[in-house]
Amino acid sequence: MKVLVSFFAVLVLALVAYAGVEAANLQYLFGVIIPYAAFVTFLAGVVFRILKWGSSPVPFRIPTTCGQQKTLPWIKSSKLENPSGLLGVIARMALEVLFFRSLFRNLRTQLSDGPRLAYGEAKWLWLAGLAFHWSFLIILLRHLRFFMEKVPLPITMIEALDSFLQLGAPLLYMTDVVLLLAVTYLFIRRVGIPQLRYISLINDYFPLFLILGIAVTGVLMRYFFKVDVVGAKMLAMSLISLKPALPEVQIGALFYTHLFLLSVLFAYFPFSKLTHMAGVFLSPTRNMANNSRAKRHVNPWNYPVHVHTYQEYEDDFREKMKGAGLPVEKE
Repeated sequence: MKVLVSFFAVLVLALVAYAGVEAANLQYLFGVIIPYAAFVTFLAGVVFRILKWGSSPVPFRIPTTCGQQKTLPWIKSSKLENPSGLLGVIARMALEVLFFRSLFRNLRTQLSDGPRLAYGEAKWLWLAGLAFHWSFLIILLRHLRFFMEKVPLPITMIEALDSFLQLGAPLLYMTDVVLLLAVTYLFIRRVGIPQLRYISLINDYFPLFLILGIAVTGVLMRYFFKVDVVGAKMLAMSLISLKPALPEVQIGALFYTHLFLLSVLFAYFPFSKLTHMAGVFLSPTRNMANNSRAKRHVNPWNYPVHVHTYQEYEDDFREKMKGAGLPVEKE
């Protein structure tokens, strides 16, 4: 039921945009007003979430570790698993953000006959997640050419590498295929594993269908139903220059459907789990060095209370301690 609700929600959104352009000529609404509103919502929402996370008190060092902490000189410490300095934290964060290191080390548990709990590798999830995120990033970078009068050399190089197989006309981008396959695998995995399906919610399926809808409409525009690319770039340039104007040529309803789904994704982003893109940098379990043994961290929010020090304790019980044969600092 949750799958169907998410699927039909995305389908209705796509049909609304397509019908609005084809039947009601609402190009300005779907091409200018909604994209601007989505971008403002995205920007304001992400800034709000970051400020809210940044204001959360984290007085103590709570990084997740699975290696030897830095202690004595002759004991080898794990600089990545248990970083004690800034360089170790940066290296750990880079591996986490760029290569999903913790997901690569993820294990799959399964209860087999016996009963016996078995542990196994779970590399397919890591591979699909890595392929999805990198493909999405490369596709976003490729789309920057629509917002620039002169396409920079790095963007041109990315396009050339993405289509180096030289298949078809227009050339087939590998990231288009990889993105579709990765999203499909993530969806099949979510509905195919009973435990995962049980805990999945509508807001787990909705982004998958939304991204799949964006990818499918993009593929249809590039390889099957042609749209006016020059008109699309004119519209994008007018939006980025804050001088919105619809091109005189008809771009096509499929383009506005693609743009509308992308706008929905941008507007939905700050209120969903997708904000882990920004949240990973603010995670205290990742962005802190574990130097608790080398440096004392005092909670600045501690309520001021009187602490009974050892000196006071010894003053109160010195004679009894001497009588019991316990050593004292003062005679």
